[in-house]
Amino acid sequence: MALPEFQRGYVWNRNQVRDLMWSLYRKYPVGGLLIWKTRTDTASVRGDGNLAPGIVDLLLDGQQRITSLYGIIRGRPPEFFEGNTSTFTGLHFHLEDEVFKFYAPLRMRDKPLWIDVTELMQEHGLSKVTQRLNAIPELQPNFGKYLSRLMAIDGIKNVDLHVEEVTGEDKTVDIVVDIFNEVNSGGTKLSKGDLALARICAAWPEARQELKGRIGKWRHAGFHFKMDWLLRNVNTIATGEALFSALKDVDTPDFRDGLVAAERHIDVLLNTISARLGLDHDRVLGGKYAFPVMSRYLHLNGGRFENHSQRDKLLYWYVHCFLWGRYAGSVETVMNQDLAAIEDGQGALDRLVHQLRRTRGSLQIHADDFSGWSLGARFYPLLYLLTRVLSAKDWGSGIELSAQMLGRLNSLHLHHVFPKALLYRQDYPRSDVNALANFAFLTMDTNLKISDRPPHEYFQEIAERQPGALESQWIPMDRDLWRVENYSEFLAARRALLAAAANRFLEELLHGTVPETEQPAGIEQETVLPVTPDIEVGDEDDQILECAQWVVDQGLPEPEVMYELADENTGEQLAVFDLAWPKGLQEGYSDPVALLLDEPSSIEEAARRAGYRFFRTVEELKGYLVSEILDEQGAA
Repeated sequence: MALPEFQRGYVWNRNQVRDLMWSLYRKYPVGGLLIWKTRTDTASVRGDGNLAPGIVDLLLDGQQRITSLYGIIRGRPPEFFEGNTSTFTGLHFHLEDEVFKFYAPLRMRDKPLWIDVTELMQEHGLSKVTQRLNAIPELQPNFGKYLSRLMAIDGIKNVDLHVEEVTGEDKTVDIVVDIFNEVNSGGTKLSKGDLALARICAAWPEARQELKGRIGKWRHAGFHFKMDWLLRNVNTIATGEALFSALKDVDTPDFRDGLVAAERHIDVLLNTISARLGLDHDRVLGGKYAFPVMSRYLHLNGGRFENHSQRDKLLYWYVHCFLWGRYAGSVETVMNQDLAAIEDGQGALDRLVHQLRRTRGSLQIHADDFSGWSLGARFYPLLYLLTRVLSAKDWGSGIELSAQMLGRLNSLHLHHVFPKALLYRQDYPRSDVNALANFAFLTMDTNLKISDRPPHEYFQEIAERQPGALESQWIPMDRDLWRVENYSEFLAARRALLAAAANRFLEELLHGTVPETEQPAGIEQETVLPVTPDIEVGDEDDQILECAQWVVDQGLPEPEVMYELADENTGEQLAVFDLAWPKGLQEGYSDPVALLLDEPSSIEEAARRAGYRFFRTVEELKGYLVSEILDEQGAA
């Protein structure tokens, strides 16, 4: 029995493994299996060996159950395993209490009564365990009862599960995946991307690894993309369509060509956006679903921009895409509209911009648009962009923090103009403390020297030592606004300055009048620019990032940091969650989860309406993960 290539990784947790073993031990029904009987030359399989030509049984429904049993009985995961091996290793059974628990030294002090299930279920395991227990005098009064329980566990290997078979030459991969989703409606469904990749992998088994290789390259360069996203880029290049169903008519050679072209075009776009807009790492790379459209545009133009005006107009469209959430709602519907607009090369970019204007009404940026807060706000990348492209200066050294310094800055730090401690002492809420208009970017050395001094002190020194440096980062020069009692007025004045600067820059970008600058080596080449350091952030954000890393270290899915919850119909931003797992920590088996640190009730209500299980502290979130997902109480 083998797994078809389109099967997903292992997602069960310890509670589910324990429940399965308990049900099998008690001879309760655990559901049947769905098998696809097919020839080995018509379906790609996952595993550690080659199947002989002929009929093979491919497991469609039952992967989580069979993989769990495999891991428990053999004491190791299958060769193709993708998941957390601790989910099924170390399972023990208590002979007296008849409970399954994962190994925990403190709980299992009465060691003779705790039996290693894997040891018991391996070959000759029953006789070995029986001999060992038979030699312990205090167990003799109940030895017969314990023996029958050991035999019941060992007998799990002989349980007959009902098997349904899908057979016939007409059962293609397409039909089989449809059947899988139908019978697996209560569990993890295959996404449209999985479905498309299943078709590709049936003819080209190495396709998944080829896609992963490209994603790994970009991750090394500081950009984090998902496989569905790359597949969508390949799809628009190969078919001109957003819907994955269009890939059904794409043969293997054409798909390979599309993947090669997608990699090349994405490299060009990343290099261009990094150099021209200064958006040089993942946290500021908004509008990722604009890339499939831009990849298609490059493909139709031979992989290059005809001139700088064409390039800048496309970048103008891209910036407005992430500012207004162009793809926050119905991705495929909107993407197909944009793809249709660029098919006829003449006037393609003007049509793209026109469609955006028709949807938005106006692309003018107003001061209130900078009223968001936190690193998850849509306008945070724009603040970073303006800093990198409009000759903003470091307040200590006076050097320009330009995009052309890419790769040469030791690090940039996110600086709170008014120190957080000062604002919290004045009872300002977190949303005001972390307002975008209170952010500036400085070198590490300058940030450390300023420390937590109030601006009415250090601004005066900067104005004298580095004339023009404050103005270059849109600081209002009215000295009264530098005092904490006038903080609200300072924010309002700086927002107006930022909006004016943004409108000027974007208009110049649209009309091709932004001055050309010396571009880093590699621009518009196939090699992505080297990693630049992420922005160093402060305490609350450090806490969020440390929590995200802790989750990943536990073998759980990586969360979305500063996740934007948007209205699916309008694209309007409803809330920003510090951390989020929109599909749950076990996709198909758990609710969406979010971390909301010190958020107002309106954000919590938005999370509640969207069906999220949310937590207000890192400790609450970790407690949930430990008790309900990791179940480390059984492994501590």
